[in-house]
Amino acid sequence: MLNSRKYLSLILTVLLCVSMALFAFLPGVSAEEGKDVVVIGVPANRPPIFYIDEEDDQVTGIGIDLMAVACEKAGLVPKFVSITEDDLKDALDNDKYDLLMPFGSAIKSTKGKSIVVSDNLNQTPFTLVTEENKKLSSLNQLKVGMLASLGGVAETVKQFYPGIQISMYENMAESIDALRSGEVDALLNNSYVWNYTLQKPAYSDLTVQTSTMFTMDFRVGAVDTEKGRALIERLNQGISGVSETRRQSIVLDYTSRRLYRYEFSDYMHEYGLIVLLAFLLVVSCLIIAFQRVHELRKEQELKVQQLMDIDTLTGVLTTHGFRQKVQELLKLHPDTSYLVGYINIRNFKFINDSLGRAAGDELLRFLADKSSAALTEKETFARLEGDHFAILREIGGEESIERDDKEVMDRIRTYFTESGRGNRVQICCGLYVLTPEDYDKADVNHMLDCARVAEQRVRDSRTDGYDFYNPEQWKKGQRIVDIVNHLPDAIRDGEIQVWYQPQIDFDKKKIIGAEALCRWNHDKLGWLSPSEFIPIMEEAGLIYELDSFVWNKVCADLKRWNEMGLHRSVSVNLSRCDIKNSDDIPAHFDSLIKKYGLTPDQLRVEITETAYVESPKLMTDITVKLKALGFQVEMDDFGSGYSSLHMLKELPVDRIKLDLYFLTETGDQKKGSTIVEYIIQMGKALGMTLIAEGVEKIEQAMFVQKCGCSEMQGYYFYKPMNVGDFDKLGTEIE
Repeated sequence: MLNSRKYLSLILTVLLCVSMALFAFLPGVSAEEGKDVVVIGVPANRPPIFYIDEEDDQVTGIGIDLMAVACEKAGLVPKFVSITEDDLKDALDNDKYDLLMPFGSAIKSTKGKSIVVSDNLNQTPFTLVTEENKKLSSLNQLKVGMLASLGGVAETVKQFYPGIQISMYENMAESIDALRSGEVDALLNNSYVWNYTLQKPAYSDLTVQTSTMFTMDFRVGAVDTEKGRALIERLNQGISGVSETRRQSIVLDYTSRRLYRYEFSDYMHEYGLIVLLAFLLVVSCLIIAFQRVHELRKEQELKVQQLMDIDTLTGVLTTHGFRQKVQELLKLHPDTSYLVGYINIRNFKFINDSLGRAAGDELLRFLADKSSAALTEKETFARLEGDHFAILREIGGEESIERDDKEVMDRIRTYFTESGRGNRVQICCGLYVLTPEDYDKADVNHMLDCARVAEQRVRDSRTDGYDFYNPEQWKKGQRIVDIVNHLPDAIRDGEIQVWYQPQIDFDKKKIIGAEALCRWNHDKLGWLSPSEFIPIMEEAGLIYELDSFVWNKVCADLKRWNEMGLHRSVSVNLSRCDIKNSDDIPAHFDSLIKKYGLTPDQLRVEITETAYVESPKLMTDITVKLKALGFQVEMDDFGSGYSSLHMLKELPVDRIKLDLYFLTETGDQKKGSTIVEYIIQMGKALGMTLIAEGVEKIEQAMFVQKCGCSEMQGYYFYKPMNVGDFDKLGTEIE
């Protein structure tokens, strides 16, 4: 029996605890017996009336404390929440709020719902704020700015002052910007809000207009339903129980405290200059520190780079540094003919063993110093490893190599014998002449490997000296050097001559002009073909110098012929490279004919079809300028590879030099003849004259004459001839 009572007592205790726990968590059940919880929505952006306390993240303020006292008197437990809607009118349409505040009077919701309002909870003073004590007219004539959350208040104000113009703004900052820009005359809000807001340093220029102060009721509202009316009626009982002294003490408590908390912008406004100076000081210190760190890092990187690129024993480049330097030089000087040399001291180990390591190091330093001293800024030298060295050298011909061998290598060979310390030093050198592919890829390892193969052949022969990996390339490079370096002497000594190929009118059987051509009788290499030396000059960037010589010589001959009573015309070539080397080619030609007393029609300017294709706009502009100065412009080599009807349409040339490639024995002869015939017809229809070049047979001459082209040039009539032979020609075709 006793045990049964104990078990019953234990069960009742557990049930009681569970019931109490469930009761505590049941929603809507008041924590205080006999009191109901009401959800009251408020706009939490109107300090000190309503705002969020940063310490507990709860809504607080004058309105909250006044309502809390009224609810206590009415037996209600208030639960204050911040409304999520834009204003109270929108919040009235949300059923989650039992009550909303504040209202100045009864209004309608956004959706048109009617509301009931409580008795006045507090008489709230409203004040206008302006800039610098600005004088205001009556409220009925003002443009006033208000916060968007005060939509209900704005409707009440309009009821009192029908003539007032109210603009709504999302926040206080926007409304103050509108005031300062003159968009509104004043801002309207309750005095408690202004007491808080004007504590902001940036708003120190704003003034409260006490003369325009008026009061509005501070009421609580609910949707006009049975529940809403019951709540308001019950709340009114609580409001009536709040004494005036209690109201004033709550208001005084908030308005006497400095609730405004400085933001970063406030400190900047008040202490901005000091902060700026401090900031600049800190930034300056940081910049100085950063620069110093950067300098130290650069110094460290330079030291590391030097360790990688500079040989500590000799002071010349390492393999890594040589590789980078060679790639750099080839990129900077793509037109320079280079060779790579691989240098090795034979039996260097014997020198170290017999004379000592110090003597060996001394020899390595001497070799590096003598070799480096002979270099130009376009060349470089390196110690690869041990007694192995590498060099990048310009090709200067046999004389240059022999000079290096005598002035540099011989000094190294006799380094020990001159001081009586040992035998003659033997040096093996392999040379690799760079090919065009080497400039494109710049594979330095490949170049060194090839030079090492040549050096190995020298060592295997048990002699010293040098050998070439690719003697054919060496001969070619040497020939290019001989041609390029000899140009100034060739012009001075008369090796380069201007020859003329007569141009004829086949109908009239007369010579009507000539084309100027260049011939070179090299003092060492003999007669050079233009197809060899002209591309070399273009690659070396010397074609303008050569062409300028030709232009001057032609003008001098034309002047001489004029003085003999022979008014002749000569065609001269103009390349795209010439235009790159001269700022104003048309002006240059104009100065030439003025210098020699010629007329523009005597100097015909030939521009190749290829040049037009590669730089159409540039060449067209040059052509237009030349024609404006009176020169006749010819398109050379038309039909040689890039011809198009578009070119005939767009280019403003006077004369087309038709290449008779279409009449060669290869391909379909009938189609070739048809193409030539129609090109002649189109050229004439476009107002251009034509001259057929490359006429080698009478059949070709007869055919182009039949097609309507009588001006011709070619081996059938005359080959290019020197000026003496050309002077002997008359005007009639022989």
